[in-house]
Amino acid sequence: MSFEPIARGRLWRLIVPALTVIFAVALATLILTVTGRADKKPDAPFDRVISRNAERLLDQGRETFRFDTFGSETFWGGALQLHRAILGSALGGVGPGVSPATALSVGLKVDIDAIPEPVVNQLKHGKLDLNAPATTLALLKLNSVVGITGVFDSGGSLTALGIQCALCHSTVDDSFAPGIGHRLDGWAARDLNVGAIIALAPNLQPFADLLGVSQTTVRTVFNSWGPGKFDAELILDGKAFRPDGKSAATLLPPAYGLAGVNLHTWTGWGSVTHWNAFVANLEMQGKGTFYDPRLNDPVQFPIAAKAGFGNVRKTPDLITPKLAALHVYQLDIPAPAPPAGSFDAQAAQRGAAVFNNQANCARCHVPPIFTEPGWNMHTPAEIGIDDFQANRSPDKRYRTAPLKGLWAHQKGGFYHDGRFQTLQQVVAHYNTTFGLALTPSQISDLIEYLKSL
Repeated sequence: MSFEPIARGRLWRLIVPALTVIFAVALATLILTVTGRADKKPDAPFDRVISRNAERLLDQGRETFRFDTFGSETFWGGALQLHRAILGSALGGVGPGVSPATALSVGLKVDIDAIPEPVVNQLKHGKLDLNAPATTLALLKLNSVVGITGVFDSGGSLTALGIQCALCHSTVDDSFAPGIGHRLDGWAARDLNVGAIIALAPNLQPFADLLGVSQTTVRTVFNSWGPGKFDAELILDGKAFRPDGKSAATLLPPAYGLAGVNLHTWTGWGSVTHWNAFVANLEMQGKGTFYDPRLNDPVQFPIAAKAGFGNVRKTPDLITPKLAALHVYQLDIPAPAPPAGSFDAQAAQRGAAVFNNQANCARCHVPPIFTEPGWNMHTPAEIGIDDFQANRSPDKRYRTAPLKGLWAHQKGGFYHDGRFQTLQQVVAHYNTTFGLALTPSQISDLIEYLKSL
C-alpha cells in the first residue's frame, strides 16, 4: 500500500492557498504603488483639465509676481528718470550713482540664484566692487535685483527701469550675505526704504503736479516714510502726515497666508485681486484698467477724484490679463513656519488655551485662517485706537490681521503703523482695552503661542 498520492495531495492543499495569498499581496502592492490608493479611481477628463490649469496659472503667476513691470518703466524711467540716479554722473546720469552697497543699505535685495556661478565666486572672493554703480548695472543686467528690472538698449546702456510686486512683498534669506540669498516671496520687505528710493529720482514733478506742492516738499514726504513703510493713500487724499506730526505711511504687509482671507490690506479696500489691480495701475503706474467709483468722492479722495483714478483705461492693457494668475500664485504662498527653538513649545501650548478662552482672541482671529471668515473689518472704537488711517479708506474701518507667520514680520512693529513695537505691547493694549485681566504668566504664554503660528 503506497502513501505517496495522499502526501502529494496534502502538499498541494497547503501550497495553493499560500500562493494565492502571496499573489493577492503582490497585486495589492502593485495597485498601491501605481495609484497611491487601492480605491482611488483615475482622474476624470475635466479633473485633468483643472489640474493642468492650476499648474499653468501657478507658473504664470509666479513669473508675474517676480518679473512683470506692467509697463511701469514708462513712469519710473521715462517720467521720473530714476535710472539716471542709479547710473550716476560718471556713467551719464546724475549724482553719485547707486552702488550695490548703497542699494543694500536701503533694503534692496539680490537673488543669488539669478547670478552665474563665476560671478558668485567673484562675490565670494571680494573681486566685485560693491561700491561702484557699474556693478549695480551688471546685477540689473542679470535680472538679480529683487523687484526691479533694468531696461537696456542694444549698446548695453541703462535707459529706464520698472518695478514689480516683489519689490515690496519679497525678500531673501540672507544665505550668502546680508541682503543676498534665495528669494522669499510674500514676505514683507520691512527693511526696504521705498520713500528714500523714490526720492532719488531726478524729476519728481509728476508727483508735485498731482499733489499740488513743490518737488522739495515731495522729497521731504518720501524721506519721512522710513524703512518698511509706504503710503498708498497719499496719491488719493494728499494727507502726508498724521495729526501728531508723524508720517502717514503704513507698514508693508506680508503677502503670504492669504488663502481663505477676504480683505487683506490694513484698512480693507477690497479683495486680494482688487488690491493687485489698484496697486499695479495706481501705485506702480503700470498700464491697464482699474475701476473703483468710490475714488470719485471729491471730499474723501480729492486727489484721486481730480485725477480720474476711479476709472483708469490704458491701452494696451498689460495688467488685467495677468490678474488671475497673480491671484492664484499669491493664494498659494503659505505663511512660513517659525524656526525651531524660536518659541517655548510648552508655553505656547498653554498660550493656545488663553488665546481661545480667557483672552477670547479666537473670536476675531478665527483658526485656522486667524481672521474672520467674511467681512473681517472693525471700527477704530472696537479695537481701541484712533481713526486717522481708517478714515482714509472707503469703509473707515480696520481689518482683522491674519496671524499666521506673525513671527516673520515683527520688524517695524505691529498694527498698521507699527505703533506697538513688541507683542508684549499688543497684548497689553488688548488686556486693557477689553478688561481681560490676564495674569503675567498668561500674557507670557499667549505671546509664545503667537510666535508659534
